[in-house]
Amino acid sequence: IALARETRALGCDILLGPCVNIMRTPLAGRNFESYSEDPYLAGRIGIGWVRGLQSQGVGASLKHFACNNQEIERFRGDSIVDERTLREIYLAQFEAIVKEAQPWTVMCAYNRINGTYASQNDYLQNQILREEWGFEGVVVSDWGANHTIYESVEGGLDLEMPGPARYYGSLLVDAVRIWQIEESTIDTAVRRILHMIIKSGRMDDAPLPEGAVNVPEHQALARELAEASITLLQNSDGLLPLKQVRSIAVIGPNATEARIGGGGSSYLEPPYRISPLEGLKAALGQDVEIRYTQGCDNYTDLPALKPTMSPPGHEGVERGFWASYYNNASLEGDPVAERMDLYLDDWRLEPPAGVNENAFSVRWTGQFEVAEEGRHLFRLRNSGTCRLYIGDELLVESPAEGAEPEQPVTEASAHIELTAGVSHTVKVEYIKPADAEPREVRVLAAYDPRPEDDDRLERAVALAKESDVAIIFAGMGQGFESEGGDRPHMNLPGRQDELIKAVNAANHKTVVVLNCGAPVEMSWAREIGALLLAYYPGQEAGTAIANILTGAVNPSGRLPVTFPARYEDNPTYVNYPGLRQVHYGEGIFVGYRYYEHKSIDPLFPFGFGLSYTTFRYSDLVMPDRVAASDSVEITFTVTNTGDLAGKEVVQLYVSDPVSTLARPVKELKRFMKVALEPGESTRVTFTLDERALAFYDPVAKQWVVEPGEFSAMIGSSSRDIRLIGTFTLD
Repeated sequence: IALARETRALGCDILLGPCVNIMRTPLAGRNFESYSEDPYLAGRIGIGWVRGLQSQGVGASLKHFACNNQEIERFRGDSIVDERTLREIYLAQFEAIVKEAQPWTVMCAYNRINGTYASQNDYLQNQILREEWGFEGVVVSDWGANHTIYESVEGGLDLEMPGPARYYGSLLVDAVRIWQIEESTIDTAVRRILHMIIKSGRMDDAPLPEGAVNVPEHQALARELAEASITLLQNSDGLLPLKQVRSIAVIGPNATEARIGGGGSSYLEPPYRISPLEGLKAALGQDVEIRYTQGCDNYTDLPALKPTMSPPGHEGVERGFWASYYNNASLEGDPVAERMDLYLDDWRLEPPAGVNENAFSVRWTGQFEVAEEGRHLFRLRNSGTCRLYIGDELLVESPAEGAEPEQPVTEASAHIELTAGVSHTVKVEYIKPADAEPREVRVLAAYDPRPEDDDRLERAVALAKESDVAIIFAGMGQGFESEGGDRPHMNLPGRQDELIKAVNAANHKTVVVLNCGAPVEMSWAREIGALLLAYYPGQEAGTAIANILTGAVNPSGRLPVTFPARYEDNPTYVNYPGLRQVHYGEGIFVGYRYYEHKSIDPLFPFGFGLSYTTFRYSDLVMPDRVAASDSVEITFTVTNTGDLAGKEVVQLYVSDPVSTLARPVKELKRFMKVALEPGESTRVTFTLDERALAFYDPVAKQWVVEPGEFSAMIGSSSRDIRLIGTFTLD
């Protein structure tokens, strides 16, 4: 509902989500946008997401249909997937969401599936999505994913994005005229689009409902969601929550920066963000001495330049760059539009209203300070021509000459000595070439310490020795996980592993807080005192993390994906990334299904997460025998046996040990989060339907439930099973 209100306030009618693609390989660049390695979990989250959004008259765009599980060669790669794997792992979540929530639109993927592009895949879009599942909405292409004039319309695609259409304009008209495609097929697609417009309310004269952006209730919701998801992975000797602590060493590259997401089209800048350091200081006040040092950095590309003060001539307003736009290529005359930009980090620069998009120029001005003296590297990456000034000095100029036609972007960089604590004025000028699309304008800056002066790690170790507790905020730098490319490895970037080991050796009361949206290798995980996985917790990050660390909130998050001990253990190791074809050779054994099938112990299993309290499972009640047409009701008791209020995520897995086709050791089929006070108990009831017991038979081309003995496994994770019951299906 909150997402719908924010979308409506921005003048939009459809939100491009949810992304429910399966996290197949730990290196996939868009894992942070997806929900899980398990289709049942991804489906249930997606159903709630779509229902809530569309209950407010804002449409969802379920994506990316289908098998968009890596970024390497995503525009043209061919995902080779057998029918059973396709149905059980990569389509099941789409099926559940379509049948139970009916999203307004489904967005096709870029890639091919078994030889045919998703955008023109008749089998997926017409036969399965529409005829089998009953989808009534619009199939829309991902941006630039359509490659044909009439074949894609016949294959089920209704709307080509972005506009203006590349194939669906006059070319499609000509295709109708010369009988390459029937006009009735076009009419069907048009009717679906018109129905979508009617749902949006744009056909009526009545005013649309007003939305709201960044209101207090949405801020509170952002904090609550972050608190509910943060996952406690290790807590030796009850190190957390923090208690009787007089001094804390705050260390790490993510301590002063709230990491809110990966890179690409999903990224947007919130109105504010609270860093972990700010959150801790606010939570602990003057009672605890908190000192900070960076230790190391974690960026692989220079992070975007951020102004630390108001722009010149606009003192007292928000920090940012003041942008003045001109309808000429010479930055002359009066600006036709002005606005404030928080960052100069636009992958597709969109000028404000009133600006001639075919020929314009823009000047940004801002002020910033550097934390440490020394050499700083500035880089420009841009289309057109871009110039960067520090004060009155032209430091960097990056012209477009020599750029590739398909990606007209060039870059240039230069160093400059800067003094800490002094206000520096920065000015950036951008000139768009006539009749060329503005692809990217970006200004990046970062402290570039000379190797002989870089003693940050040593200073971090010294600070840790002097403090009661050391908290390291580590993980991904800006854009390391991103649309457009997969991660090159499963390690933390930079010297972060070295930093964690060194600080832990100096102070065994070391807590590591990680920002990442996918598994990382952690050779040090079992040696440190405590480990929190914060994912990308949004604008209230610092407050939420501090509430978990101090015990104001009891952690209750659970892992939606398995963390392998090493990259070589993951099920896609021998099949990823592929060349022109990506063979899904692991079949249905994805994620925890694979690790249990192969008896490989992960670093942290699927569904895992600790609490500051403890829970007991008892009193399992379930039938011994079940008729083929009946549901299975399973009831049991969960009790909070600790001293603190807490929430437990109860998980039900089903096992079919004897089957015609090979099946996983267990599969998640139900889950529920229950909140309990100390000593409180509750009865939990799960009901299994026929589909929860079924597998897909590719020969019979249908879901099949075979009679025999099934096991219901109930626990706190896929590897922490507390209760087991069996029943026989007649």
